[in-house]
Amino acid sequence: MTTPNILLISSDQHRADCMGFKGRKIKTPHLDQLAGEGTVFDACITPSVVCQPARASILTGQLCRTHGVHDNGIDLPAETGEKGFAGSMAAAGYQTSYFGKAHFSTYHTYEPTGTPECLRSSASFPDTWNGPYMGFEHVELMLVGHNWWAPEKPPAGQHYERVYHMDGKGDERTKLMWENAGDTKGAAQVWHSKLPVAYHNTPWTADRAIEWLRHGRDAHKPFCTWVSFPDPHHPFDCPEPWSRLHDPKDVDLPENRERSYEGKPWWHKAAMEGEPADPKFADIRKAYSRIPPQTDEQLREIIANTYGQISFIDHQIGRIMNVLMEQELDKNTIVIYISDHGDWLGDHGLILKGPMHYEGLLKVPMIVKGPGVPAGKVVDEPVSTLDLGATFCDYGNAEAQLTQHGSSLRPLIEGDATRSFARNEWGLLPGRVGVALELRTVRTRTHKLTVDLISGAGELYDLEADPDEMTNLFDMPQTLEIQATLQGYVASRPQDMLPDQTPVGTA
Repeated sequence: MTTPNILLISSDQHRADCMGFKGRKIKTPHLDQLAGEGTVFDACITPSVVCQPARASILTGQLCRTHGVHDNGIDLPAETGEKGFAGSMAAAGYQTSYFGKAHFSTYHTYEPTGTPECLRSSASFPDTWNGPYMGFEHVELMLVGHNWWAPEKPPAGQHYERVYHMDGKGDERTKLMWENAGDTKGAAQVWHSKLPVAYHNTPWTADRAIEWLRHGRDAHKPFCTWVSFPDPHHPFDCPEPWSRLHDPKDVDLPENRERSYEGKPWWHKAAMEGEPADPKFADIRKAYSRIPPQTDEQLREIIANTYGQISFIDHQIGRIMNVLMEQELDKNTIVIYISDHGDWLGDHGLILKGPMHYEGLLKVPMIVKGPGVPAGKVVDEPVSTLDLGATFCDYGNAEAQLTQHGSSLRPLIEGDATRSFARNEWGLLPGRVGVALELRTVRTRTHKLTVDLISGAGELYDLEADPDEMTNLFDMPQTLEIQATLQGYVASRPQDMLPDQTPVGTA
């Protein structure tokens, strides 16, 4: 096999079970085909359950307390990001590129930070700027990408925003984007967007990647490309007609959708009811990052709209896969589909994300297809998207420029290797939910432990006997042996913690 191309496709806040082949009532024909032709990692977790730490960990192969981005609102240092998998692959002769939502740096900041993703700094980057950025030689970015906010007007913004506003009609489009074309039963952050799909950032992301695959790359070099869609992240604003694809009456609801803190560690309630300590962003955190309990009718609207967002992305994945065939790249390209983290989506009466590491939030899709990758194989060993950098370096004969906390997935793909556990961590400062937390999660094939290193509180679930995570076994006598094993995994963290970083703003 010649050196393979690497194509990483990601979405934002797509939980692992929301695909047709997983049994949910959602239309994802291209992801279903990818799974049938490739290998599915059925117990893949995110290294952190919020965007910036998770994305920095995917890029660097390091846990967040090593690369420093331990919460949203903290920028990945450029000198670290440039040594991530993109920089390592470029050093090995790969052409590297990035399309879509990056979120390695903070959008909403107190002051200009000088990064291309900072809204206050973006105007200083000329229209001709296409990188390099974080080790990627060619980039085409959008800023934020979630339509709670209007796309920035030039000269601010980046590549997507300039297209959105290029004919002077951006304000008209934004008005349509925020209009609701149907009754959504008062569901939180849900509407049928009237924005014409030609101007939506989902097809724009695919368009730019397709253009580069056809005309922008060097045909004499292998490529390592990351295509990053910003949905199905909230707000749930899928545009028509995709928002109508799934009838709310037909979607599947979670079995347990009652919010309760009984038997749970103290921070569950504090995170949902506490007052964010950052006064500049407290209102946004409460309005945008917390959703109150919803009726079943409202939850159906949220899920149906989320399904529409995912199907809209699935269609773009099909377009990209067709271009790989058209350009005769399909036989020598490893394609990976992931998300940065999941979404509770009604589990335990919760929606969005936060410091309750239930499976819907912790687990993410991971599908791998390409030369040497078995078709129809399912791997149920605990792995993480943290492992991707080491995997890319393995396939690309590259040397990682940073210490890797992940390890190559190739032995699991091509053989019958095993894994004991996968790690997740998150260092929350009080600005987010009003309390400081230092969370560590380890997941094995059968159990999951989350502990707060500050208070010592925790939660432990037997995922085989209790898949809905109803009974917290933490400190129960009958589980002390397994708890001791998992605590040992927590204590075996490969690097010392860095001190808290000062947030430059909020994501």
